[in-house]
Amino acid sequence: MAHVAPVIDPRAVRQGLDLSYERMGRVLDVSSRTVLRMEELGRAPRSAAVAARLAELAQILELGELVYSPEGWQQFLTLPQLRFGGRTALQLIERGEAQRVLGALATDYEGAAT
Repeated sequence: MAHVAPVIDPRAVRQGLDLSYERMGRVLDVSSRTVLRMEELGRAPRSAAVAARLAELAQILELGELVYSPEGWQQFLTLPQLRFGGRTALQLIERGEAQRVLGALATDYEGAAT
C-alpha cells in the first residue's frame, strides 16, 4: 500500500507564517503567481522540492502554534534573536535555514513541556 502524504493547505501555511504571496514565493523558490495558483487550486505543488519546502513550513507552523501564544508566535517569527545571529526566524527561513528554526522550536517545546 502506497504512503499518501497529508495534504498541506498552502494558504493556511502562508497566513500562519504571516507571509505575503511574494515572500512565500521566495521561500518556496516559485513565483508569487504560482503561490496564488496553488492556493486557488488547493492542491500540492507539482515539484517534489517545492512540496518538501512547503511541508517543512507546515511543520514549523504546527510546532510554533503548539509552543507559543498567538502574540508569542508573531514575536518568535519577527523579532531578531541572538540564537539566530541577530536575524529573525523568517529571515532564516528565507535563507533556506528552516532546519535551524525547527531546531529552536523543538528546544522551546521541550523547555515548555517541563
